[in-house]
Amino acid sequence: MFRLRIIKLAGVFIFIFLIAALFNLQVIGARKYRRQSDKNCIRLLPHSGLRGKILDRNNNVITDSRLSYDVVIFPQNKPAFNKVLTNISNILGTKLKGIKNTAKSERIASSTPVTFLKNIDLKEAIALEQIRLQNPGLVVLPVPLRHYPHQRLACHVIGYLSEIDHWRLRKLEDYGYRQKDIVGFGGVEERYDYYLRQEEGGLSFEVDHRGKLTRVLGFKQPVNGKDIQLTLDLRLQKIAEDAFLDKKGAVVIMDPYTGEILAMASFPNFSLSAFVDKSLDSIPNFFNDPDAPLINRAISAAYPAGSIFKIIVAAAALETKKINPSTTFNCQGSTQVGKKQFNCWSTHNQQSLHSAIAHSCNVYFYKTGLLLGAQLIYNYGLKFGLSKVIPFELFYETAGFLPSPLWKKADMFKRWYDGDTANLSIGQGDVLVTPLQMARMMAVFANKGYLVRPYITKAINGGDIGASQRRARHLFFKENTLNEIRQGLREVVSDSEGTANILSGLLVSVAGKTGTAQAPPGASHSWFVGFFPFKEPRYVICVFLERGGPGYYACLVTKQIIEKMLEQGII
Repeated sequence: MFRLRIIKLAGVFIFIFLIAALFNLQVIGARKYRRQSDKNCIRLLPHSGLRGKILDRNNNVITDSRLSYDVVIFPQNKPAFNKVLTNISNILGTKLKGIKNTAKSERIASSTPVTFLKNIDLKEAIALEQIRLQNPGLVVLPVPLRHYPHQRLACHVIGYLSEIDHWRLRKLEDYGYRQKDIVGFGGVEERYDYYLRQEEGGLSFEVDHRGKLTRVLGFKQPVNGKDIQLTLDLRLQKIAEDAFLDKKGAVVIMDPYTGEILAMASFPNFSLSAFVDKSLDSIPNFFNDPDAPLINRAISAAYPAGSIFKIIVAAAALETKKINPSTTFNCQGSTQVGKKQFNCWSTHNQQSLHSAIAHSCNVYFYKTGLLLGAQLIYNYGLKFGLSKVIPFELFYETAGFLPSPLWKKADMFKRWYDGDTANLSIGQGDVLVTPLQMARMMAVFANKGYLVRPYITKAINGGDIGASQRRARHLFFKENTLNEIRQGLREVVSDSEGTANILSGLLVSVAGKTGTAQAPPGASHSWFVGFFPFKEPRYVICVFLERGGPGYYACLVTKQIIEKMLEQGII
C-alpha cells in the first residue's frame, strides 16, 4: 500500500510538471517561440547592386563593374534535386558527376540555397533561364564583379578589392559592414569605399519544416554605389606608364595652380584582375615580391632627395640675403669642410647662382649651406612641406624625414657637424622625400609662390567637390627670389652644359632640376622635377627612377612623356 501511494504521488508530480511545461511553452513563451519559428522558416537570397564606377576627369571609365552569373539551387527532395542537376548538366554540356560533387561540397543545410556554379557567361545564363520554370528551385543570380577595362593602368591609384579583414571589420562594423563583405584595399577603392559600396537587396522566401520552398515573400531592389570622378587624365596616365616599361620608380604630373593630380603611377605595378579572379595564383606573389609592387612609390616610399633639394637651399639663401644672384664660388672639384674633403661631381670653376643650379654644382651649395646653417635649411624645408604628410587623400602616405641639429641633440651620443650641414645642403645624408612632395615643391616656382595641396578626387556621385579640395598657402617669398630661381631652373635645360639639356630640343620650353641621389649600397636614384611651358606653366612633372643612376636617365623618361603629350595634342 505504501509503495502504491508513493507511485501515485510521483505520477501526480510528473503530471503537474508536464502541465507547467506546456503552459510555459504555449502561453508564457508563445511570442518568443513564434519569433524563432518565423526566423527559421524565412530565408534570404542576397542580390547585390553594382559598385560605383571610378572615372577620369573627362568621364572616361577607369574601373566599373560587370555582371557575372551564379547558379543557385534550393534543395528540395533528393529526386527533384538530382533532376535539376541533370538538366543543368545537359544544358551546359558539363559532366553530371562534377556538378553533383560541387553541389555536395557547397551544401550546408537542407534549407540553405546552394551556389554551385559561379561566373557563368551571359549565353549560359539565358539558356538556364529558359528551363527555370520546369526546374523548381533553380535560380540564375546576377552577381557584380569589378571590371578593369584598362588592365593595370593606375592600379595604385585605384586600389583593389578583397574580403574584409578583422582589423577593418572592428573599425567599420558600426557603419553596416559585416563579415565576408568585399571592401577596398588601398587607393580610391579604400579611401571612398563607403561611397562606392553598393547596398544589398535580395529575395525573401518561406520554407517548411523540411526546408522545402513554399512561397516567395518579396524582393528588395539593390542600390548601386556612387560614382567617383578623379582628376586623372587617362591619356596622360597611359603616356606616363608606357614611358616606364620595366623600370622601377614613380611619376607624378600635376596642375601647378590647383594641385589636381593629372597622372600618378608607381612601378612595378600589379594586376587588379588577379583579386577578382581567385583562380589566379599570383596574389601571394604580390605580397612576397621583394620589389614590393603593391606599394605606391609616389606617396608611400621616401628616398634621398639629392640635388633637387638644392632649390630649397637657394630659396633660403636668397630670402635671408646670405647670397645674391651675383654671388660666386669657385669649384675646383671639391672643398674642405672640417677635416674632410667634400667632392663635386665635376670641376665647374667660378659659379654664380644660375650656373650652379644649371650645372648642379655641389661645391656652390656646400658653401651656401654653411653660410645658412642647418637650422635655417631645416626651417625652409618645413616651409616647402617636407618632413610631414601633405595630407593627400589616399591612405598610407609617408611624411619623409628632414634632419636638424635638434634631432641629433636629442641623442647624447651624437653631435651635428659642419659635414652634416654640407650633406644636407645637397639633399644627402638623412633627407628623405616622396615624389609627390617634390612635385609640390616645384609647383611653388611654377605658380610663383604658392604651396598647393595636391588632390585626386574631382566629384562624388556627380557633385563637383573640386573647389572645396583646393588649398594653397602663400609662402610670401620675394618676387626676385622666385624669378632668379626660375631662371636658374630654365638654364638647367637651355644651357648647353645644363644637366637636363637633353630636353632643350622639345617644342615646349621646360624648366626643372635633375638629381642623382646616392643611396649605398647600390646604384643612385635618378630624379627630374620640372614644369612646362616655362612662361605660362600648365604642368608640373616629377620623374623618379629607383636605382636608376644619374639624373640624366630621369630626363630621358621625361622627354618621352612630353614628346607623347605633344604628339597627341595635349600640350
